[in-house]
Amino acid sequence: MTTERPRYTSLQIWLLICAAMVFCMAVIGAITRLTESGLSMVEWRPLIGALPPLHEQEWERVFGLYQQSPEFTHKHHWMTLAEFKNIFFWEWFHRLWGRLIGLVFAVPFIVFLVRKMIPRGYALRLWGLFFLGGLQGVVGWWMVKSGLIDRPDVDHFRLAVHLSMALLIYGLLLWTVFDLRADESATEHGRGARPLFGWLCLGLLAVTVVWGAFVAGLDAGRVYNSFPLMNGALFPDEAFHASAVIHDHGWVQFVHRWLAKLTAVAVLVFAYQHKAYWLGAMVCMQVALGVTALLTVLWIPAAALHQAGALLLIGLLLHALHRTAYHRTS
Repeated sequence: MTTERPRYTSLQIWLLICAAMVFCMAVIGAITRLTESGLSMVEWRPLIGALPPLHEQEWERVFGLYQQSPEFTHKHHWMTLAEFKNIFFWEWFHRLWGRLIGLVFAVPFIVFLVRKMIPRGYALRLWGLFFLGGLQGVVGWWMVKSGLIDRPDVDHFRLAVHLSMALLIYGLLLWTVFDLRADESATEHGRGARPLFGWLCLGLLAVTVVWGAFVAGLDAGRVYNSFPLMNGALFPDEAFHASAVIHDHGWVQFVHRWLAKLTAVAVLVFAYQHKAYWLGAMVCMQVALGVTALLTVLWIPAAALHQAGALLLIGLLLHALHRTAYHRTS
């Protein structure tokens, strides 16, 4: 006689929707960065800032605040109100989408808690995700503030922290879905192989993505727009020094290039070992998207797809890792 396993379909659908929204949030964030829209909103109003300016007087007010910012003074001093509205849209939409993620997570979470639908061992994890989501909003404003004081760009380290937080939330959401699915479908949910190499691949991928954030934050993708060499040379022209790999445009791009190559080879080997063919295909696609973004000097569609590719790659690698680390004995 077998015991029927509990069904967690509604929880899985909810968390998958949240993960999909975080995925979209990261792509919207990339477009916001590529269109230089991230510093257009110089106020942080978590509650009443969900609505855009609704009349011309309010538009004049927010444009006047932007005109006092370093970005306007140093980079966009030619900008008219009509042109300002275009960049304002992306930052406003980015923040609005973040608020929507909070609602889509919080409301069902409360319902599931009240109805006692959350299985044992998952409540603390979900509370942690709720906390990380709120913290991400604070980190986003902390990042924006770095470009409102005396420099016309956000700090690339803070940008990397903001992106890393988004990827962490995205990964935890997906892993929780994988755990729920395993719990409901396996008669015995046990440990499988210990995919140490797979976890090393995930670590390499994470570091590569972080260096990609450095590239984005420094606009380092707009230099050395040739491949496989860097304007005909193996190394960038800038002199190398101790902090060059995290500060200098050429060396930051150089490190990202070689990390990407190393990560691609490692993940392809892992995909071959574990017959994760979609993962292997996504590796090839992501490399192609990265080269395309570079050669087109960050053409927005190519660069945004490159960001999306990074998240798809993380999701597929996590799925392969979960499938390897846990097995069913049904």
